[in-house]
Amino acid sequence: MPAITSRMTLKRLLLVAAGLWLPACAQQPPPAAGRPASLAGIVSPVPTDAAGMQNVTGFDVYVDQQTVHAVFTAAGSDSKRPLIGYLHSEDGGLHWFPPQEIGKQFELPVESKSGNDIQIAASGRRLLVMWQTTGELPGMGPLVTIFSDDGGLSWQRGANPANSDTDQSHPDLAADQQGLFHAVWLDDRDENGYQGLHYARSGDTGKSWGGEQTLDDSTCSCCWNRISISPEGPINVLYRDMQPRDMALAQSTDAGQSWRRISTVGQFDWKFDGCPHNGGGLTQAEQGDLHSVVWTGAENRAGLYHLQSADNGVSWSAPQPIAPGTGAFHSDIAAADKNRLALIWDAMGPEGSAVLLADSGDNGRSWAPAQRISSPGASAGFPRIVAVGSGWLAMWTEQKSGSSRQWLSAIIK
Repeated sequence: MPAITSRMTLKRLLLVAAGLWLPACAQQPPPAAGRPASLAGIVSPVPTDAAGMQNVTGFDVYVDQQTVHAVFTAAGSDSKRPLIGYLHSEDGGLHWFPPQEIGKQFELPVESKSGNDIQIAASGRRLLVMWQTTGELPGMGPLVTIFSDDGGLSWQRGANPANSDTDQSHPDLAADQQGLFHAVWLDDRDENGYQGLHYARSGDTGKSWGGEQTLDDSTCSCCWNRISISPEGPINVLYRDMQPRDMALAQSTDAGQSWRRISTVGQFDWKFDGCPHNGGGLTQAEQGDLHSVVWTGAENRAGLYHLQSADNGVSWSAPQPIAPGTGAFHSDIAAADKNRLALIWDAMGPEGSAVLLADSGDNGRSWAPAQRISSPGASAGFPRIVAVGSGWLAMWTEQKSGSSRQWLSAIIK
Protein backbone atom coordinates (compact mmCIF):
# COMPACT_ATOMS: atom_id res chain seq x y z
CA MET A 1 0.00 0.00 0.00
CA PRO A 2 1.36 3.46 -0.88
CA ALA A 3 2.11 5.91 1.90
CA ILE A 4 -1.00 7.75 3.07
CA THR A 5 -0.74 11.47 2.60
CA SER A 6 -4.38 12.58 2.94
CA ARG A 7 -5.71 14.28 6.06
CA MET A 8 -7.64 11.16 6.94
CA THR A 9 -5.23 8.62 8.43
CA LEU A 10 -5.43 4.91 7.78
CA LYS A 11 -6.40 4.40 11.43
CA ARG A 12 -9.38 6.68 11.05
CA LEU A 13 -10.35 5.01 7.76
CA LEU A 14 -10.44 1.63 9.48
CA LEU A 15 -12.46 3.04 12.35
CA VAL A 16 -15.00 4.41 9.90
CA ALA A 17 -15.31 1.02 8.22
CA ALA A 18 -15.82 -0.59 11.62
CA GLY A 19 -18.43 1.97 12.65
CA LEU A 20 -16.34 3.14 15.60
CA TRP A 21 -15.77 6.69 14.36
CA LEU A 22 -18.77 8.59 13.03
CA PRO A 23 -18.49 11.76 10.96
CA ALA A 24 -20.92 14.54 11.60
CA CYS A 25 -23.11 13.69 8.60
CA ALA A 26 -23.60 10.13 9.95
CA GLN A 27 -25.63 11.21 12.97
CA GLN A 28 -28.95 11.41 11.10
CA PRO A 29 -31.08 8.24 10.72
CA PRO A 30 -31.52 6.90 7.19
CA PRO A 31 -34.77 7.49 5.31
CA ALA A 32 -37.27 4.65 5.47
CA ALA A 33 -40.42 3.80 3.52
CA GLY A 34 -42.58 0.79 2.84
CA ARG A 35 -42.46 -2.68 4.29
CA PRO A 36 -39.18 -4.57 4.71
CA ALA A 37 -38.41 -7.01 1.94
CA SER A 38 -39.37 -10.63 2.57
CA LEU A 39 -36.70 -13.35 2.48
CA ALA A 40 -37.02 -16.95 1.32
CA GLY A 41 -34.81 -19.87 0.44
CA ILE A 42 -31.66 -18.98 2.41
CA VAL A 43 -29.40 -21.82 1.28
CA SER A 44 -25.86 -22.58 0.26
CA PRO A 45 -25.69 -23.03 -3.52
CA VAL A 46 -22.93 -25.60 -2.87
CA PRO A 47 -24.30 -28.77 -1.18
CA THR A 48 -22.82 -29.63 2.18
CA ASP A 49 -21.76 -33.04 0.84
CA ALA A 50 -19.74 -31.50 -2.03
CA ALA A 51 -16.29 -32.44 -0.80
CA GLY A 52 -13.69 -29.70 -1.07
CA MET A 53 -16.14 -27.07 -2.32
CA GLN A 54 -17.23 -25.54 0.98
CA ASN A 55 -14.38 -23.16 1.84
CA VAL A 56 -15.38 -20.53 -0.73
CA THR A 57 -12.85 -17.75 -1.35
CA GLY A 58 -14.77 -15.72 -3.95
CA PHE A 59 -17.71 -15.86 -6.36
CA ASP A 60 -19.64 -14.11 -9.12
CA VAL A 61 -23.24 -14.28 -10.30
CA TYR A 62 -24.76 -13.38 -13.68
CA VAL A 63 -28.36 -13.42 -14.94
CA ASP A 64 -29.11 -14.17 -18.60
CA GLN A 65 -32.79 -14.33 -19.53
CA GLN A 66 -34.32 -16.84 -17.07
CA THR A 67 -31.08 -18.52 -16.02
CA VAL A 68 -28.83 -17.56 -13.11
CA HIS A 69 -25.19 -18.52 -13.65
CA ALA A 70 -22.65 -18.57 -10.83
CA VAL A 71 -18.96 -19.35 -10.53
CA PHE A 72 -16.85 -19.63 -7.41
CA THR A 73 -13.38 -20.39 -6.11
CA ALA A 74 -12.80 -22.60 -3.08
CA ALA A 75 -9.69 -23.52 -1.13
CA GLY A 76 -10.22 -27.26 -1.67
CA SER A 77 -7.84 -29.90 -0.36
CA ASP A 78 -4.86 -28.53 -2.31
CA SER A 79 -4.10 -25.09 -0.89
CA LYS A 80 -1.70 -24.36 -3.75
CA ARG A 81 -4.39 -24.84 -6.38
CA PRO A 82 -7.89 -23.72 -5.32
CA LEU A 83 -10.70 -25.26 -7.30
CA ILE A 84 -13.11 -23.45 -9.61
CA GLY A 85 -16.78 -24.39 -9.64
CA TYR A 86 -19.70 -23.54 -11.93
CA LEU A 87 -23.41 -24.02 -11.29
CA HIS A 88 -26.71 -22.58 -12.48
CA SER A 89 -30.35 -22.17 -11.49
CA GLU A 90 -33.43 -22.03 -13.69
CA ASP A 91 -35.84 -20.77 -11.02
CA GLY A 92 -34.20 -17.56 -9.87
CA GLY A 93 -31.82 -19.18 -7.40
CA LEU A 94 -34.34 -21.18 -5.38
CA HIS A 95 -32.81 -24.46 -6.54
CA TRP A 96 -29.36 -25.10 -8.02
CA PHE A 97 -28.02 -27.77 -10.31
CA PRO A 98 -25.02 -29.63 -8.80
CA PRO A 99 -21.75 -27.67 -9.06
CA GLN A 100 -19.13 -28.73 -11.60
CA GLU A 101 -15.42 -28.39 -11.03
CA ILE A 102 -14.36 -26.65 -14.25
CA GLY A 103 -10.79 -25.53 -13.59
CA LYS A 104 -9.01 -28.79 -12.85
CA GLN A 105 -8.37 -29.75 -16.48
CA PHE A 106 -6.46 -26.50 -17.10
CA GLU A 107 -4.10 -26.79 -14.11
CA LEU A 108 -3.99 -23.02 -13.64
CA PRO A 109 -3.41 -21.34 -10.28
CA VAL A 110 -6.01 -18.96 -8.83
CA GLU A 111 -5.01 -15.56 -7.51
CA SER A 112 -8.60 -14.25 -7.51
CA LYS A 113 -10.41 -13.93 -4.18
CA SER A 114 -13.07 -11.74 -2.56
CA GLY A 115 -12.74 -8.17 -3.82
CA ASN A 116 -10.87 -9.42 -6.89
CA ASP A 117 -13.32 -12.18 -7.70
CA ILE A 118 -13.49 -14.68 -10.50
CA GLN A 119 -16.02 -13.47 -13.12
CA ILE A 120 -18.67 -15.01 -15.38
CA ALA A 121 -20.92 -13.75 -18.18
CA ALA A 122 -23.41 -15.60 -20.39
CA SER A 123 -25.24 -15.22 -23.68
CA GLY A 124 -27.59 -18.13 -24.24
CA ARG A 125 -25.56 -21.34 -24.09
CA ARG A 126 -22.25 -19.46 -24.41
CA LEU A 127 -20.47 -18.96 -21.09
CA LEU A 128 -17.24 -17.07 -20.40
CA VAL A 129 -15.24 -17.24 -17.14
CA MET A 130 -12.25 -15.05 -16.26
CA TRP A 131 -9.90 -14.97 -13.29
CA GLN A 132 -6.43 -13.82 -12.25
CA THR A 133 -3.70 -16.44 -12.07
CA THR A 134 -0.54 -16.28 -9.98
CA GLY A 135 2.50 -15.11 -11.92
CA GLU A 136 6.17 -14.84 -11.06
CA LEU A 137 5.50 -12.69 -7.98
CA PRO A 138 3.05 -13.60 -5.18
CA GLY A 139 -0.23 -11.71 -5.39
CA MET A 140 0.30 -10.81 -9.03
CA GLY A 141 -0.35 -12.46 -12.38
CA PRO A 142 -2.19 -12.27 -15.72
CA LEU A 143 -5.85 -12.95 -16.47
CA VAL A 144 -7.01 -16.19 -18.05
CA THR A 145 -10.31 -17.18 -19.63
CA ILE A 146 -12.15 -20.42 -20.21
CA PHE A 147 -15.35 -20.74 -22.23
CA SER A 148 -18.21 -23.09 -22.95
CA ASP A 149 -20.37 -23.07 -26.08
CA ASP A 150 -22.69 -25.83 -24.85
CA GLY A 151 -24.18 -24.39 -21.67
CA GLY A 152 -21.39 -25.53 -19.38
CA LEU A 153 -21.20 -29.18 -20.42
CA SER A 154 -17.61 -28.76 -21.65
CA TRP A 155 -14.97 -26.07 -21.26
CA GLN A 156 -11.99 -24.88 -23.30
CA ARG A 157 -9.13 -22.44 -22.74
CA GLY A 158 -9.76 -18.94 -24.10
CA ALA A 159 -7.46 -16.00 -24.82
CA ASN A 160 -6.11 -13.31 -22.53
CA PRO A 161 -7.97 -10.05 -23.35
CA ALA A 162 -4.79 -7.99 -22.93
CA ASN A 163 -2.63 -10.46 -24.92
CA SER A 164 0.06 -9.99 -22.27
CA ASP A 165 1.60 -11.70 -19.25
CA THR A 166 1.73 -8.52 -17.18
CA ASP A 167 -0.09 -8.26 -13.86
CA GLN A 168 -3.84 -7.89 -14.50
CA SER A 169 -6.54 -7.83 -11.86
CA HIS A 170 -10.05 -6.78 -10.80
CA PRO A 171 -11.85 -7.83 -14.01
CA ASP A 172 -15.54 -7.64 -14.81
CA LEU A 173 -17.50 -9.24 -17.64
CA ALA A 174 -20.84 -8.64 -19.36
CA ALA A 175 -22.58 -9.75 -22.55
CA ASP A 176 -24.83 -7.51 -24.63
CA GLN A 177 -28.01 -8.36 -26.56
CA GLN A 178 -25.99 -9.00 -29.72
CA GLY A 179 -23.89 -11.65 -27.99
CA LEU A 180 -20.70 -9.58 -27.70
CA PHE A 181 -18.72 -10.13 -24.50
CA HIS A 182 -17.20 -7.05 -22.87
CA ALA A 183 -14.34 -7.10 -20.34
CA VAL A 184 -12.61 -4.49 -18.19
CA TRP A 185 -9.65 -4.93 -15.86
CA LEU A 186 -6.73 -3.09 -14.23
CA ASP A 187 -3.08 -3.37 -15.25
CA ASP A 188 0.17 -1.39 -15.14
CA ARG A 189 1.34 -2.14 -18.67
CA ASP A 190 3.68 0.87 -18.75
CA GLU A 191 5.27 -0.08 -15.40
CA ASN A 192 4.81 3.42 -14.04
CA GLY A 193 3.78 2.30 -10.57
CA TYR A 194 0.01 2.64 -10.85
CA GLN A 195 -2.82 0.85 -12.60
CA GLY A 196 -5.02 1.89 -15.49
CA LEU A 197 -8.48 0.73 -16.55
CA HIS A 198 -8.54 -1.25 -19.80
CA TYR A 199 -11.22 -2.74 -22.03
CA ALA A 200 -11.60 -5.38 -24.76
CA ARG A 201 -14.49 -7.20 -26.41
CA SER A 202 -15.00 -10.64 -27.92
CA GLY A 203 -17.50 -11.89 -30.48
CA ASP A 204 -16.55 -15.56 -30.06
CA THR A 205 -16.92 -16.21 -26.32
CA GLY A 206 -13.34 -15.27 -25.47
CA LYS A 207 -11.56 -17.34 -28.10
CA SER A 208 -10.17 -14.03 -29.37
CA TRP A 209 -10.37 -10.39 -28.31
CA GLY A 210 -10.34 -7.08 -30.13
CA GLY A 211 -11.04 -3.40 -29.67
CA GLU A 212 -8.62 -3.11 -26.75
CA GLN A 213 -8.54 0.41 -25.31
CA THR A 214 -7.34 2.24 -22.22
CA LEU A 215 -10.37 3.84 -20.60
CA ASP A 216 -8.37 5.65 -17.93
CA ASP A 217 -4.57 5.43 -17.64
CA SER A 218 -4.49 6.31 -13.92
CA THR A 219 -6.88 4.63 -11.49
CA CYS A 220 -6.98 3.21 -7.99
CA SER A 221 -5.11 -0.11 -8.00
CA CYS A 222 -7.19 -2.21 -5.61
CA CYS A 223 -10.92 -1.62 -6.18
CA TRP A 224 -13.25 -3.75 -8.25
CA ASN A 225 -14.92 -2.47 -11.41
CA ARG A 226 -18.53 -2.92 -12.55
CA ILE A 227 -19.97 -3.12 -16.08
CA SER A 228 -23.66 -2.37 -16.58
CA ILE A 229 -25.16 -2.62 -20.06
CA SER A 230 -28.25 -0.46 -20.41
CA PRO A 231 -31.37 -2.06 -21.93
CA GLU A 232 -31.35 0.97 -24.24
CA GLY A 233 -27.79 0.25 -25.44
CA PRO A 234 -25.00 2.22 -23.69
CA ILE A 235 -22.28 0.31 -21.83
CA ASN A 236 -21.33 1.87 -18.49
CA VAL A 237 -18.26 1.08 -16.37
CA LEU A 238 -18.02 2.22 -12.76
CA TYR A 239 -14.50 2.45 -11.33
CA ARG A 240 -12.48 4.29 -8.68
CA ASP A 241 -10.35 7.11 -10.05
CA MET A 242 -6.88 8.08 -8.87
CA GLN A 243 -7.07 11.76 -7.90
CA PRO A 244 -9.39 12.36 -6.26
CA ARG A 245 -10.36 8.82 -5.13
CA ASP A 246 -14.01 9.33 -6.11
CA MET A 247 -15.88 6.86 -8.30
CA ALA A 248 -16.05 7.62 -12.03
CA LEU A 249 -18.20 6.49 -14.97
CA ALA A 250 -16.88 5.60 -18.42
CA GLN A 251 -19.40 5.05 -21.18
CA SER A 252 -19.62 3.66 -24.71
CA THR A 253 -22.64 4.26 -26.96
CA ASP A 254 -21.33 2.22 -29.90
CA ALA A 255 -20.91 -1.31 -28.49
CA GLY A 256 -17.44 -0.61 -27.12
CA GLN A 257 -15.84 0.90 -30.21
CA SER A 258 -15.19 4.20 -28.44
CA TRP A 259 -15.28 5.36 -24.84
CA ARG A 260 -15.28 8.52 -22.78
CA ARG A 261 -15.28 9.38 -19.11
CA ILE A 262 -18.60 11.14 -18.68
CA SER A 263 -18.98 11.86 -14.96
CA THR A 264 -17.89 11.53 -11.36
CA VAL A 265 -20.33 9.41 -9.36
CA GLY A 266 -20.41 11.31 -6.08
CA GLN A 267 -18.12 14.33 -6.05
CA PHE A 268 -16.65 13.95 -2.57
CA ASP A 269 -13.20 15.22 -3.57
CA TRP A 270 -11.63 12.45 -1.50
CA LYS A 271 -7.90 13.00 -1.34
CA PHE A 272 -6.35 9.68 -0.36
CA ASP A 273 -3.08 8.01 -1.20
CA GLY A 274 -3.90 4.45 -0.13
CA CYS A 275 -6.11 1.53 -1.10
CA PRO A 276 -9.69 1.33 0.23
CA HIS A 277 -10.25 -2.08 -1.46
CA ASN A 278 -13.84 -1.14 -2.20
CA GLY A 279 -15.55 -0.67 -5.55
CA GLY A 280 -19.23 0.13 -6.10
CA GLY A 281 -22.47 -1.10 -7.62
CA LEU A 282 -24.29 -0.08 -10.80
CA THR A 283 -27.71 -1.04 -12.18
CA GLN A 284 -30.39 0.08 -14.63
CA ALA A 285 -33.79 -1.41 -15.39
CA GLU A 286 -35.57 -1.07 -18.72
CA GLN A 287 -36.78 2.54 -19.14
CA GLY A 288 -35.41 3.28 -15.69
CA ASP A 289 -32.81 5.59 -14.18
CA LEU A 290 -29.18 4.56 -13.78
CA HIS A 291 -28.47 3.83 -10.10
CA SER A 292 -25.20 3.48 -8.24
CA VAL A 293 -23.99 2.77 -4.73
CA VAL A 294 -20.54 4.04 -3.75
CA TRP A 295 -18.38 4.32 -0.64
CA THR A 296 -16.12 7.22 0.26
CA GLY A 297 -13.67 7.85 3.06
CA ALA A 298 -13.82 11.63 2.62
CA GLU A 299 -13.44 13.38 5.95
CA ASN A 300 -16.77 14.34 7.54
CA ARG A 301 -18.60 12.47 4.74
CA ALA A 302 -17.27 8.93 5.09
CA GLY A 303 -19.83 6.23 4.40
CA LEU A 304 -22.03 4.51 1.85
CA TYR A 305 -24.19 6.50 -0.59
CA HIS A 306 -26.85 5.91 -3.22
CA LEU A 307 -26.97 8.11 -6.31
CA GLN A 308 -29.14 8.08 -9.41
CA SER A 309 -29.01 9.58 -12.87
CA ALA A 310 -31.98 10.40 -15.09
CA ASP A 311 -29.75 11.23 -18.09
CA ASN A 312 -27.83 7.95 -18.30
CA GLY A 313 -24.87 8.97 -16.21
CA VAL A 314 -24.16 12.49 -17.43
CA SER A 315 -25.29 14.02 -14.14
CA TRP A 316 -26.11 12.50 -10.75
CA SER A 317 -28.38 13.27 -7.83
CA ALA A 318 -26.99 14.49 -4.53
CA PRO A 319 -25.44 11.55 -2.63
CA GLN A 320 -28.04 9.91 -0.37
CA PRO A 321 -26.46 8.36 2.76
CA ILE A 322 -27.31 4.70 3.36
CA ALA A 323 -27.29 3.41 6.94
CA PRO A 324 -25.05 6.25 8.19
CA GLY A 325 -23.12 5.58 11.35
CA THR A 326 -23.22 1.79 10.98
CA GLY A 327 -19.91 1.24 9.21
CA ALA A 328 -21.60 0.20 5.94
CA PHE A 329 -18.78 -0.67 3.54
CA HIS A 330 -18.80 -3.20 0.65
CA SER A 331 -22.06 -2.96 -1.30
CA ASP A 332 -24.10 -3.77 -4.39
CA ILE A 333 -27.38 -2.63 -5.95
CA ALA A 334 -29.95 -4.12 -8.35
CA ALA A 335 -33.14 -2.88 -10.02
CA ALA A 336 -36.12 -5.20 -10.49
CA ASP A 337 -37.96 -2.55 -12.54
CA LYS A 338 -37.94 1.23 -12.96
CA ASN A 339 -39.32 1.75 -9.43
CA ARG A 340 -38.09 -1.19 -7.34
CA LEU A 341 -34.48 -1.36 -6.11
CA ALA A 342 -32.57 -3.36 -3.55
CA LEU A 343 -29.33 -2.47 -1.78
CA ILE A 344 -27.04 -4.90 0.01
CA TRP A 345 -23.94 -4.15 2.08
CA ASP A 346 -21.72 -5.40 4.88
CA ALA A 347 -20.95 -3.57 8.12
CA MET A 348 -18.80 -4.28 11.15
CA GLY A 349 -20.45 -5.10 14.46
CA PRO A 350 -19.52 -6.51 17.89
CA GLU A 351 -19.42 -10.09 16.54
CA GLY A 352 -17.76 -9.25 13.23
CA SER A 353 -19.10 -8.19 9.87
CA ALA A 354 -22.78 -8.66 9.00
CA VAL A 355 -24.66 -8.45 5.69
CA LEU A 356 -27.72 -6.20 5.54
CA LEU A 357 -30.34 -5.38 2.95
CA ALA A 358 -32.88 -2.63 2.23
CA ASP A 359 -35.31 -2.11 -0.66
CA SER A 360 -37.07 0.84 -2.25
CA GLY A 361 -40.37 0.97 -4.11
CA ASP A 362 -40.12 4.60 -5.24
CA ASN A 363 -37.05 4.65 -7.49
CA GLY A 364 -34.64 5.15 -4.61
CA ARG A 365 -36.18 8.24 -3.06
CA SER A 366 -36.62 6.36 0.23
CA TRP A 367 -35.61 2.99 1.65
CA ALA A 368 -37.20 0.47 3.98
CA PRO A 369 -35.44 -0.24 7.29
CA ALA A 370 -32.34 -2.38 6.89
CA GLN A 371 -32.56 -6.11 7.64
CA ARG A 372 -29.70 -8.36 8.64
CA ILE A 373 -29.70 -11.41 6.38
CA SER A 374 -26.43 -13.10 7.38
CA SER A 375 -26.32 -15.62 10.24
CA PRO A 376 -25.91 -14.48 13.86
CA GLY A 377 -22.47 -15.20 15.24
CA ALA A 378 -20.88 -15.36 11.79
CA SER A 379 -18.55 -12.88 10.11
CA ALA A 380 -20.07 -12.13 6.69
CA GLY A 381 -19.14 -9.88 3.80
CA PHE A 382 -18.65 -9.06 0.12
CA PRO A 383 -22.36 -9.31 -0.79
CA ARG A 384 -23.83 -9.28 -4.30
CA ILE A 385 -27.40 -8.82 -5.51
CA VAL A 386 -29.06 -9.36 -8.91
CA ALA A 387 -32.61 -8.99 -10.20
CA VAL A 388 -34.44 -12.26 -10.86
CA GLY A 389 -38.01 -12.18 -12.13
CA SER A 390 -40.06 -9.90 -9.90
CA GLY A 391 -37.52 -9.88 -7.07
CA TRP A 392 -33.84 -10.27 -6.28
CA LEU A 393 -31.23 -12.88 -5.47
CA ALA A 394 -28.72 -11.94 -2.77
CA MET A 395 -25.41 -13.74 -2.24
CA TRP A 396 -22.61 -13.41 0.30
CA THR A 397 -19.98 -15.41 2.18
CA GLU A 398 -19.84 -15.95 5.92
CA GLN A 399 -17.74 -17.87 8.40
CA LYS A 400 -18.19 -18.95 12.00
CA SER A 401 -15.26 -19.58 14.29
CA GLY A 402 -13.64 -22.93 13.61
CA SER A 403 -15.60 -23.61 10.41
CA SER A 404 -15.03 -23.16 6.69
CA ARG A 405 -16.15 -20.10 4.77
CA GLN A 406 -19.66 -20.72 3.48
CA TRP A 407 -21.40 -19.24 0.45
CA LEU A 408 -25.07 -18.36 1.00
CA SER A 409 -27.94 -17.01 -1.07
CA ALA A 410 -31.43 -15.70 -0.40
CA ILE A 411 -34.50 -14.95 -2.52
CA ILE A 412 -35.95 -11.50 -1.83
CA LYS A 413 -39.46 -10.38 -2.72
